[in-house]
Amino acid sequence: MPRPIRATFGCLTLAVVLTACGSAEGITTPSTTGPTAVQKRADQPPADAAEAPLRTDRPRPPAGTLVSGGPEAPYNYAPTAMFDGGRYRIWWCSQLPDVGVPGDDVLTSSADSLTTAFPWGTAVLHGSGTGFDGEHTCDPSVIKINGVYYMYYTGAASDGDDLVNSIGLAVSGDGVHWQRRPDPIVSPSMDKLRPNKYGVGQPSVLHLDGWFYLMFTDTTGLAANTAGAAQFVLRSPDPTFAASVQALTPNGFRDVPGTKAQRSLSVANAFSADWMWVDALNAFAIAHEVDGKGTVISFWDKDFTTHPYQDVALGGAWKEGPGLVRRADGHAPASAEDPCGRVPLDVVRATGDAGHGPTDLRLFGIDITNADGCKTLATAEGVAMPSPDRMIVMVFGDRLVKIERRSVSAQIAVKVLDKPVPGLDSLPVVALIKAGTPAVHAPNRPYAFLLDGKLWPVGADAVQANSSPVTETTDEDWDARPKGGDLSAFRGN
Repeated sequence: MPRPIRATFGCLTLAVVLTACGSAEGITTPSTTGPTAVQKRADQPPADAAEAPLRTDRPRPPAGTLVSGGPEAPYNYAPTAMFDGGRYRIWWCSQLPDVGVPGDDVLTSSADSLTTAFPWGTAVLHGSGTGFDGEHTCDPSVIKINGVYYMYYTGAASDGDDLVNSIGLAVSGDGVHWQRRPDPIVSPSMDKLRPNKYGVGQPSVLHLDGWFYLMFTDTTGLAANTAGAAQFVLRSPDPTFAASVQALTPNGFRDVPGTKAQRSLSVANAFSADWMWVDALNAFAIAHEVDGKGTVISFWDKDFTTHPYQDVALGGAWKEGPGLVRRADGHAPASAEDPCGRVPLDVVRATGDAGHGPTDLRLFGIDITNADGCKTLATAEGVAMPSPDRMIVMVFGDRLVKIERRSVSAQIAVKVLDKPVPGLDSLPVVALIKAGTPAVHAPNRPYAFLLDGKLWPVGADAVQANSSPVTETTDEDWDARPKGGDLSAFRGN
């Protein structure tokens, strides 16, 4: 989100911490006073009572600026990053001249590797001129589900107004050309007004077990601290959050009538955070900045009752919230070397300020080395293994995908085990990929197996290994067909 007020760009300064589309830098926020975890029972131990230590190695210090809008971009911050289609893609907040309405823009760039500088970014979303995001679009969070990119972002109509920020949604077939919804999907809850009148924004989204999980800042949320810092969570099977919305409360997830429901539980005492689901750890990982420590990554179990692991810190300079490098669905990318025991943690964050706002986006990283994945169903998402009928089954949420050819499973799954994990028989088979199963492809859409009339996106190598005949169609026809499940994210296909 934009920075303090600037002559021709940015957003208003709002009280103590956040600016119209951004968060404060170098501020240690006071603690919250309400519940800090979901309470399942009265005698439940504190959330941090049994944090297991995590071993790490292979620190990756920054090697220079990773991505920017070029010399005409006065600031670059609030990145979201994914490994998608064999490439790394980043979207972030900046501003370029002569691009739509003067104000914050969302830029994007991509590269084959995180070890060299990306090409200069190009603007893909800017102020609409009217409505809730008339002047500023910032803080993007992007995931791709069933071939569709979803960008959740902070929109602001203008500078100078209190509570001006809200969260918008744009969709795309390629991550470049976006169609935005005309109205915000999340507005300030107005539970409690504080001196910090930023409002709601800084979204981060991931997809887990059929739910879109949205984490965000709301300085008017009930459980925010006195500075307005907090991270709240909504979830819905609907990417627009127009139906079947649940809010995270001290009693767990509860059905609510809409996205303005009371914000009664915060999962991080922070602004501008990012998160992902780590399959090998069976945990959420939340990345946020802490004075004197850099990016701190904390962990929650799926029910938000406990911190199952100790924090991991990535030290060094920072000037704004981090963006985790994630899979297309918002999960942690699998280690190519050891997807069961090793978890790469990489973040991109602004590290300097030339006077116009946070900039100099750089990569920081480290590997967790003692993950205990692939041994139970809970830590085997995307893992394939033999089944009694001499086929291969892959864990897909709380279901199984059965695959006839092992060579095909190797192109889809993060790992193919030699033996099944316990409890495999308890999961139902939701799809069967036989050799020669037909596939569908469109010019700007992924390959997808056609199973029982539904598309299951996969990579091109899986289609080739399966000897599948391919029907070419239009993007519009591809989009209109019903979808089964997305199999392309596990290996970044």
